[in-house]
Amino acid sequence: MEFGLNLYSIRNLIKEEDMFLDTAHKLREMGYDFLQFSGAPFDADLIARVSRESGLETVLTHVPMDRVINEPELLVREHAKFGCTRIGIGGMGGKIMSDDKAFVETVEKLEQAAKIMAENGATFFYHNHHYEFRKIGDVTLLEYMLENAPHVNFTLDTYWAQYGGVSVIDTVKKFAGRIECVHLKDYMVNFKTGDDGKLSVAPVYAPVGDGNIDFKSVISEMQKSGAKFFIVEQDNAADLPDTLGQVERSIKYLKKLKGEF
Repeated sequence: MEFGLNLYSIRNLIKEEDMFLDTAHKLREMGYDFLQFSGAPFDADLIARVSRESGLETVLTHVPMDRVINEPELLVREHAKFGCTRIGIGGMGGKIMSDDKAFVETVEKLEQAAKIMAENGATFFYHNHHYEFRKIGDVTLLEYMLENAPHVNFTLDTYWAQYGGVSVIDTVKKFAGRIECVHLKDYMVNFKTGDDGKLSVAPVYAPVGDGNIDFKSVISEMQKSGAKFFIVEQDNAADLPDTLGQVERSIKYLKKLKGEF
């Protein structure tokens, strides 16, 4: 079992090529095995150079949805420059997800694009947030995609599934065979005192192992369900003082946990 990092977690450290390459070397030294590209403008030639020079393969991307819908074949060719056959988006956005008609129409467009990608040797992946777990009829939006878009695969995100109020384990089982890529993102309950002195509580992102998701059980079920690329993501790491320290905590925990399987 190998683990990668979604670069969106450390988007503050990949803004320029030299910075990106230096960061990739550090991630490899930490123990990360591969990368997902996200969090900066998509540049296939740049990704190819960094992947080659750092020795970290880029196995998945997030690109703008309009490019997926309008330029699926071109995206496949661009991804071939760095040997990647998995093309994804980070979501549709709340405006589409809140409108049944817009959602259904967008799913149809994504399915058409995903089919074209499949015909050209690539696979399309959709990354969920929490709002995909609202219902359209008797099923969640994510289940609707599962049932009505056979060429769409899913980058199942553990934090957002828990935040969306569903069982992470049951969701993994339900999406078996369609979740080759997964996001390991922990969920921590955090207390905060505001400027007005009032205490509030809310879930926050955390290094894997620092929160309350049972990753031993979740990863075990993910393996049974066909997951191959286990990708760490911590959205707020880029906003914290020790960005690399945050993602290093995750890989240390996962390398230790790996020994228990």
